[in-house]
Amino acid sequence: MKARVCAWAQITLPTKVRRQRGVREGDGVAFRSIRTVRTSCMGLRTIPADQAWFWTDGWQAGEREASEQIVDGKTSGPLSEAEFLAELVTD
Repeated sequence: MKARVCAWAQITLPTKVRRQRGVREGDGVAFRSIRTVRTSCMGLRTIPADQAWFWTDGWQAGEREASEQIVDGKTSGPLSEAEFLAELVTD
């Protein structure tokens, strides 16, 4: 695949590259030279500082665990107000 450098050093990434690398409109792009022969390109997304906690390794591990429990049917429906309060007292 090829791209042409246009005015102001702009490059239009081919659609296949954008899809493979998960690059969407508004994303940043990082380039890294590999052994001075090739260059790697990857999309970058900015995460708002007040949402960064969600993307920590620990939180994401918990999200995966919860998703597995849902798929395995190891969850129950929503608790009533009384059930919720009883759970708080017993834990």
